Amino acid sequence: MKAIRQDRYGGPEVLALSEVPDPVPGPGEVLVRVHAASVNAADWHILRGDPYLARLVAPAVFGRHGPRSPVGGHDVAGVVEALGPGATRFAVGDAVLGDVGDGGGAFAELVSVGESLLVPKPASLSFEQAAALPLAGTTALLLLRSAEVREGSSVLIVGASGGVGTYAVQLAAAWGAEVTAVCSARNMEQARALGATHVVDRTRTGLPAERYDSVVDLAGRYRLRDLLRRTAPEGVLVLSGGGISEGGSLVGPMGLMIAGRLAGLRGRPRVAVPTARAGDGLAEVVALAAAGTLRPVIERTVALAEVAAAIEHMEREHTRGKLVVTVQA
Repeated sequence: MKAIRQDRYGGPEVLALSEVPDPVPGPGEVLVRVHAASVNAADWHILRGDPYLARLVAPAVFGRHGPRSPVGGHDVAGVVEALGPGATRFAVGDAVLGDVGDGGGAFAELVSVGESLLVPKPASLSFEQAAALPLAGTTALLLLRSAEVREGSSVLIVGASGGVGTYAVQLAAAWGAEVTAVCSARNMEQARALGATHVVDRTRTGLPAERYDSVVDLAGRYRLRDLLRRTAPEGVLVLSGGGISEGGSLVGPMGLMIAGRLAGLRGRPRVAVPTARAGDGLAEVVALAAAGTLRPVIERTVALAEVAAAIEHMEREHTRGKLVVTVQA
């Protein structure tokens, strides 16, 4: 099969469209014929092995000289091609979607996935829309719950135009919160269309001066003290910013999260740095999308051979919503 492969850490130039052996589904796994995948910030972190500290704290993902899985990609939507031993949740021919987890492998024509990581694809969603949901959608759900967003509360979403941000704005608005979105000027109308009550152009004014019941930072570019000053004393600051590529860093956005955990020991405002396992909340996110509460925002679709260019675009331009990879029409 064809797949995007890398054998060492580096920039997009180390990715190559290659012929690799077809995967064989193991116990509890299904083989999925990939119709679409999508690009996430996690992909460039794994591509570059950046930050270096991640290579120590996540050895299941990061090897010494390259990622554990030479084929990357987390989000997948496709059709079940074969069943591994003991796999019973799906039948051959079922349309499914999910996050393949730490093993990666979605940037390929075929991928073996644990059946527990997949859910049925609703007929109302295209494969491209389905592939845009798993990692970003479930992350947004986790972060807003950690931020205790609820009806009538005020929430500041920093980095509101990316993959996670577009879902976070929609979810917070659907839950009845008053949403203030921080993004660049070119994305302000998009944020309003997704449900933001107020939109701030970060390039002109930076962070607003007001305090909020919840602050969700998806950018990783602001100082911790500035984020804390925007959080009400009884509020919650949630940190999940992926940062931007700077050509290699020691701690990268992990530095902000470590500082946040230490600051959270003071108790007020509460600081949360949540993490989730692949698949957590996926069924709920897909149900919300099928009902029309969540709308995948797709900036563009690219072919499998263009994954390197898509990751480079994400690093440089800060994607509006999601970049989706069409593998099979």
